[in-house]
Amino acid sequence: MKKILFFLVLVVLFSGCRNRGTFSVKGVIKNKTGKYIYIKRIDVDTPVLIDSSKISKKGEFRFKIKDLESNFYQLGFSSSDFITLLTEPGEKIKLEFTGKNLFEKYSVKGSSGSDKIQLLDLTLNETKRKLDSLSTLYNKISGEPGFDVKGPAIDEEFKRLIKKQRTKNISFIINNINSLASIKALYQKINSNTYVLYDQHDLQYLKIVTDSLTRHYPKSKQVQALARDFKNEMNQMYADQIEKMSNNLTPAKLDPDLKNIDGKKIALSSLKGKYVLLTFWSYRSKECVEENLQLKDFYKLYNKKGFEIYQINLDENESEWKKAVRFDELPWISTREDDPQNPKNALLFNVKTLPTNFLFDKEGKITASNLHYKSLQLKLEQLFNK
Repeated sequence: MKKILFFLVLVVLFSGCRNRGTFSVKGVIKNKTGKYIYIKRIDVDTPVLIDSSKISKKGEFRFKIKDLESNFYQLGFSSSDFITLLTEPGEKIKLEFTGKNLFEKYSVKGSSGSDKIQLLDLTLNETKRKLDSLSTLYNKISGEPGFDVKGPAIDEEFKRLIKKQRTKNISFIINNINSLASIKALYQKINSNTYVLYDQHDLQYLKIVTDSLTRHYPKSKQVQALARDFKNEMNQMYADQIEKMSNNLTPAKLDPDLKNIDGKKIALSSLKGKYVLLTFWSYRSKECVEENLQLKDFYKLYNKKGFEIYQINLDENESEWKKAVRFDELPWISTREDDPQNPKNALLFNVKTLPTNFLFDKEGKITASNLHYKSLQLKLEQLFNK
């Protein structure tokens, strides 16, 4: 008897482990429109066909998909008639479609991620419907008596609806910060040219989601793509700020004279007689933080031989900058733009991306720029290990 019980326990355990590497989808389509339904995995932004299922006379279909990770899938008939699922290994998802098109009216059970995706889609679709109605009304009354009053009113309502949708997406992100569904909330669009999160300040939500999901799903292709996009967006933001101010730039010497974390002003020119690496960075940039950790090794090797680092931070929050410097125990000269909204030194040095650096010789002349990792190591070895 004990042997039988032991065997049954093994079977249950084996079955449970096996199911954790798969998820299943069962569905019923009330208004059957095709013989087959297809499921595609979304690899970053490209749908890849995984399987198809024949729809029975009763409108029933089923899938069993092997997947060890959380992932986005498209389930549907075509590129214009589908729904999005956010699946977890082990889920048993049940769907029922009652609308003319799959995405119009359906229910989902057994998948909390797919529930959240449906909520996002339904909310946005309702906003789009209202916006389309306003556009139709606007075109209809254009040129009619009273349009000078009604037209601006419709325009204001149009803007209000867009702002309301943005607020809903932000609220969703804050309440689902550890869910991959928040990626969907970041990238939803009102139309082909307009994202729901359209404000430059919305970059903060991109950062929050990136940081959170990187901790929870470090191997996810979706999250890795999100991190790359965040890096690109941050670099573009800095480039835009610098370009915007470049026309107002007055002639000046390439000699930063900024306050360190103790409030003492230090000029770059005061370091003549040393090889100086001038670096521009942000504590919000993962690449900058990683490079700082390697620079600490170089600084330890060559500082006593005449090597110095003069670092300029471009972040707006002064206290967070100081905290980052002290937390990472950065031993060199750490300064910050006097006005990060008007980064004069970054403008002068034509900084486009972070991190950026310039190597000055003992006479205070630039001898190289953007030396990172191995190339910087080789240059320093050449200078100090002759």
